[in-house]
Amino acid sequence: MFPRPRALSLIALLALTGCDDETPRVKPKDHAEGLYVKGTAEYLQGHFEAALASFEAMKQLAPDDPRLPAARGEVYLSMGRLTEAATEFEAALKLDPKRSTNWSRLGFIQAQLGQVAEAQSSLRKALALFPQDFNALESLGDLYLKKGDHDAAVRHFSLASNAAPSPEQKSALVIRALDVLTEQRRHAEVLTVAQKAVDDGIHTAEVLSALGDGLVHAGNLPEAANAYRDAASRAPRDPTLWELVGEIQTKLDKPGDAISAYKESLRVKDRAIVHVALARLYLGLKDKSAAKEELEAALGSASGQDMRELRELADLLVTMERKPDALRILAGLSAEEDQAKDAELHVTTARLAQELKDKGVLQAACARAAAADATLKKCP
Repeated sequence: MFPRPRALSLIALLALTGCDDETPRVKPKDHAEGLYVKGTAEYLQGHFEAALASFEAMKQLAPDDPRLPAARGEVYLSMGRLTEAATEFEAALKLDPKRSTNWSRLGFIQAQLGQVAEAQSSLRKALALFPQDFNALESLGDLYLKKGDHDAAVRHFSLASNAAPSPEQKSALVIRALDVLTEQRRHAEVLTVAQKAVDDGIHTAEVLSALGDGLVHAGNLPEAANAYRDAASRAPRDPTLWELVGEIQTKLDKPGDAISAYKESLRVKDRAIVHVALARLYLGLKDKSAAKEELEAALGSASGQDMRELRELADLLVTMERKPDALRILAGLSAEEDQAKDAELHVTTARLAQELKDKGVLQAACARAAAADATLKKCP
């Protein structure tokens, strides 16, 4: 928005105002420049009202400075005062119609105000002046997305990513394109776009994870595991990426690699779902002692809030002949209001209740199953 402050000396000059007559007086031009620097600093620090006051004081000294309307517009925009911001950028354009940022900001604001045609016109003018204006490209992408033109939205988010100056901005914008494609279930294109981003040097955890997703849908599990592993190395606080590696290695029948990956996930965060996965691996390896240890660890770390975690834990308890414990979990889940429409859960609960001869749970679960699925003919 603003040029880097180069005026510590100007700020010092401001301090000279009000001194005795023998002190050299600050020229109005220098005083105005100092106020501009002061307002800029206040804006960057989030002191918006103070910044507006400084720019108003500057206006008294330099009313025709073409930077003032745009500076005030930026402040109003940050404050969410969109109508006032639009007025300021319109004024800025009268003074400097060839500044692409003014058109870009105005277009963004018009889009927020629902002025679609005006926004498109302003944003295209910004791009005519500066085709690499990534903010304008993203704003156009948003407009196309709202219209339902997904191809145009993806194209503009991708162009914005190419034009963005920093790796973080490039990543965020290509993820926007990937999100659109993912929501449209266009998995082959997700893979193409994510692979190109990685080839272009965008190696963030988000892009690498999207690449892994695309590779999974393409059936290329070994490469997907590599992508998730790379993503995990760039997101050391995310335990789910190592969990995905473990799931893939399990499907590839590589229990040793799967165990290693799951343990990496546990180093990041102790979670019951991972202990359950490890217990199943140990059962497959005929190591019942290790499986029991993982089951106990799972019970100790279960949050009680994650439905998937609880269902997996109940299933493991059944496998390991702890059916009464499993029924307690399933009965609790079946009674949850959020699970009222899950007929499969209620039937599963009823089956286990019948096996354990718990008539109360059986009747309640079957009643819920019938309410959830009117076509259900038999329970359990």
